[in-house]
Amino acid sequence: MLSGGTNRAQNRASSADSAALLAPDVYPDSRNRLPLPKRDDMDDEGKKIFDKMTRHSPLAVGIENPSPRLYDPPLAESLGEAGHYLKYETGLPNRLLEVAVLVTARERDCQYEWTQWETHGRDPHDPRYIEPAIIDTIKYGRPGVGLGEKESAIIALGRQILGEKKVSSATFAEVLRLFGPRLTVDLVELMAGYSACATEMPAIDQQLLEGQKPLLPAMTPHLPNPWAGRITM
Repeated sequence: MLSGGTNRAQNRASSADSAALLAPDVYPDSRNRLPLPKRDDMDDEGKKIFDKMTRHSPLAVGIENPSPRLYDPPLAESLGEAGHYLKYETGLPNRLLEVAVLVTARERDCQYEWTQWETHGRDPHDPRYIEPAIIDTIKYGRPGVGLGEKESAIIALGRQILGEKKVSSATFAEVLRLFGPRLTVDLVELMAGYSACATEMPAIDQQLLEGQKPLLPAMTPHLPNPWAGRITM
């Protein structure tokens, strides 16, 4: 299924002006090193999973739909169910999901995920819309001063898990107070799930959507936090 991939990518890349800037082993249809998974290449069980995962997807065909994970349909199904639950069924509001994903993408320096989610977060018509000040706090490593207590707690948690590699007792206690054990676990698992993107995207050299500009600047150290509250940012 993957043999001769580089040659096919080179041939396809030469067929469209929009593909001219892509590396020779990147496919224009998927904008990564794997062509879009094809239903016809799968066994009967794989086709059932493919149909299940693509039929009701809100994403346009291409890049993320079908997902590269569908090269292993049972894996894609299992991870897809967990991801759907964490994004839509935990009860966390959209704005807090937005904060959690943004801080994860920032701390893991994942350009693809950041650019998609910042675009959602700055759109007043999108249910994930959040105040620009929150996006910029995460984007530029600023102290979480003057934000809502839940937003500040999520930012602190993400920075400490993924950046400092150690969560303080005070931060964990604050998250637990605000969200309770169940949603605290859900937040951690959501961040863990999106952290995987920082492993997957470089491996397949995932490019941004056609015409999209990268929105994530180079990582800079977090600024000192002058806030004398319970959470150390």
